[in-house]
Amino acid sequence: GRSREADGGRNGPLDGVGFRELAAAVPDPMILFDAHGVIAHVNPAAAVAFGQLAPGVALHLRFRAPEMHALIEGVIADAASARSIDYVERVPLERVFRVTATAVGRENDLYALVFKDQSEARRIDRMRADFIANASHELRTPLASIAGFVETLRGPAKNDPAAREHFLKIMQDQTGRMARLIDDLLSLSRLEMKPYARTGTPLDVRAIVDAVVDSLGPLAAESGVTVERRMPPDPAWVSGDRDELFQVFENLLENAIKYGQSGGRVEVVVPATDVAEGVQVSFRDYGPGIAEEHIPRITERFYRVDVESSRSRKGTGLGLAIVKHILTRHGGRLDIRSRVGSGSTFVAHFPPPAGES
Repeated sequence: GRSREADGGRNGPLDGVGFRELAAAVPDPMILFDAHGVIAHVNPAAAVAFGQLAPGVALHLRFRAPEMHALIEGVIADAASARSIDYVERVPLERVFRVTATAVGRENDLYALVFKDQSEARRIDRMRADFIANASHELRTPLASIAGFVETLRGPAKNDPAAREHFLKIMQDQTGRMARLIDDLLSLSRLEMKPYARTGTPLDVRAIVDAVVDSLGPLAAESGVTVERRMPPDPAWVSGDRDELFQVFENLLENAIKYGQSGGRVEVVVPATDVAEGVQVSFRDYGPGIAEEHIPRITERFYRVDVESSRSRKGTGLGLAIVKHILTRHGGRLDIRSRVGSGSTFVAHFPPPAGES
């Protein structure tokens, strides 16, 4: 069980110090160990990932999972082949690693464990799987409804013009719902493919807010909601993509009108701020408000405070996820303040335009 250094330089240039330099240059956590499973060297990334791992300590005292023991013993027994396993660290927080064990000394008496952190990739895979499951479920409901009405129209309602008209209207609503959902799904996947926006052109937020308020005028009138605008006399500049910002304000105002309908009015405010402070745009409704426990999760895809209420208002459950993505792309953020019975305020914050901070 002599150390590598004690064996002198018999393994050529990659002995002792050479291996340490090599390990230090590897960005992933890397642990060198001897034929007894005792740590010989720990690179900086491994020291950060796993705390103080001292040379001279047996690996099995730090990594107690049976699959890690099998991996270490396996490579010592058969140094000719590298082997890999998935390994989960549960403390202090859950991390998933792909661990590869391989012999690195020419005499097969020095071995390396290299840890590739897969946590983020796993999280994305989980999100993708949830997303597909949710999207399938959301599309299946209106499809089942349409299929049922087609059956009815071919049978019992075949010669009943009034029933036929009624069912066709529902089918039209359901196809509209599917079209909106598909549009939002495509929007979201486009945004997720490109998390960072190119530096956009300088835009006056007031003009975009005006365009959004005008475009949603018919919805506000139909809902019996008055939209009040309060904006500064001077331009409120942000750097960005006009279409994406239009989508943000449209989503926030549409939600305020639909969910705050009972309050009868919505306020859209762009407060006058110093250029270096960036710009805020707030949407305030006087509806039923949102319970505190829902607020942290409300921007998740398909998360709904009240499923039936959301669907009856033609919501896809993706609007706020899209808003959050676009704001993140623009270096901004969304703040949500709400109290049950007092309505809600959604505030989009934007950083100052490039060169102004």
